[in-house]
Amino acid sequence: MKLIAGTALALTLSTTSVLAAGDGTCAAGKTLTDGTLTIATGNPAYYPWVMNDAPESGEGFEAAVAYAIADKMGFSQDNVTWVRTSFDEAIQPGAKNFDFNMQQYSITPEREEMVDFSLPYYTSAMAVLTTQNVVDGGAEATLDSLKGLKWGGVATTTAIPMLKDIIQPTDEPLLYNDNADVNAAIMAGQIDAAIYDLPTALYLSAVVVEGGTLLGQFPPEQSESPDQFGLLMEQGNPLKECVDAAITELTESGELAAIEAQWLSEATGVPVIK
Repeated sequence: MKLIAGTALALTLSTTSVLAAGDGTCAAGKTLTDGTLTIATGNPAYYPWVMNDAPESGEGFEAAVAYAIADKMGFSQDNVTWVRTSFDEAIQPGAKNFDFNMQQYSITPEREEMVDFSLPYYTSAMAVLTTQNVVDGGAEATLDSLKGLKWGGVATTTAIPMLKDIIQPTDEPLLYNDNADVNAAIMAGQIDAAIYDLPTALYLSAVVVEGGTLLGQFPPEQSESPDQFGLLMEQGNPLKECVDAAITELTESGELAAIEAQWLSEATGVPVIK
């Protein structure tokens, strides 16, 4: 997993710190409720991040990662409580009703001014979601061919800066309030395409967007600033060191990669955009 700049030092956490995360002493007295780890997700939470909108099952990539982190911090599954928040409300500064939140939050400098993030637990390729009508109309998976498409996206996501910096479309992208509006715009023909992380794009093309298909993908290593997801926490949360130690241990042991392989297996047949 490729890590953001500045995290290499964090990965040199001492053995004592990592062990403290595992035996539960690191988190003692630092959670909202003593002896309980409160984790937030979306309402609803979507496949493949959470299966069947049931994070307590531990099924789906983020649900599985959450329980693996909890275990490393000394919390059994019975000592984990789930709450729901909207995506935007959790980013706002101030007190939180969770210890950490997992909703595919990209780590950005702007957000770090309001909240804290853990080390990244996932580095995502970005993919272009469109419809078969656009593909049949001659669109190809090249940067030049993408410039002339009508684009849309959610104003507050990292897809818009990536769209403007990498694709540089001829026309300004249309901005929407949420992903549901973007998907509806694609199906209505108001826009030709939008950018999502690859797992989400695969799901939307198969289940949500009628006639949906993926035009291509930008692998993380081909992006100047790969989209990396971190656990979101209240700024100054003392639990951060424990969470980072748990993620470090999961990364070094290969457990995190195994969870990613199980729930986010490599997509085949999606061309690379060059």
